[in-house]
Amino acid sequence: MSKLSVNVDHVATVRQARGGKNPDPVTAALVAELAGADGIIVHLREDRRHIQDRDVEILRRVVKTKLNLEMANTEEIVRIALRVKPDMVCMVPERRQELTTEGGLNVAAQQKGLRQNIARLQKAGIRVSLFIDADPGQVKASRAVGADFVEIHTGKYSDAPDEKSQKKEFRRIARAIAQAHKLGLGVNIGHGLDYQNVLPFTFIPEIEDYSIGHSIIARAVLVGLDRAVREMKEL
Repeated sequence: MSKLSVNVDHVATVRQARGGKNPDPVTAALVAELAGADGIIVHLREDRRHIQDRDVEILRRVVKTKLNLEMANTEEIVRIALRVKPDMVCMVPERRQELTTEGGLNVAAQQKGLRQNIARLQKAGIRVSLFIDADPGQVKASRAVGADFVEIHTGKYSDAPDEKSQKKEFRRIARAIAQAHKLGLGVNIGHGLDYQNVLPFTFIPEIEDYSIGHSIIARAVLVGLDRAVREMKEL
């Protein structure tokens, strides 16, 4: 695997379930880095259901690799990003009733608002990625609004009911990766990836970073976070 960024949102989910201080996603991030993670990802949602503002602020001070802040394209969260200055932000769609991000941004339909905030963030030295479905129109629109990266949504691939459907989704994602690379965009992928289904993607050299959270944290419950991160990194 080229580069692995570990999403520690689910550590915060466990903490928030009891309303206490533990487990601390900041501590989890440090363990992940020591185990070889190339970056840390957190999603500061508008409803603050897991990651809290203090998490982002402390992570910015202690993360030694790369901090990627997933965020909605809203004025409140943009201002937080401008203040905290993560290394990268990844703009994602949000719906309050969803359990997790369910699909990519419709970049083509919101170009004006995205373009303005992308420019603000880049002016502050923050690289901007857009979380999109593997759709040619969305890749093209991402380039048009000035994004530095796209993160291709792998959820449909991960949730495919059978091998035929999964292979079809893989080909669709591979085409989107090639298109984005040709347009000069950096390419990350993520959502639903685990220790088995990620393997075909490791043969695509254009992928710069893998965004993986749930499967690593789920395995960490059984074997510990250090080992879970090392096992993923070795793929």
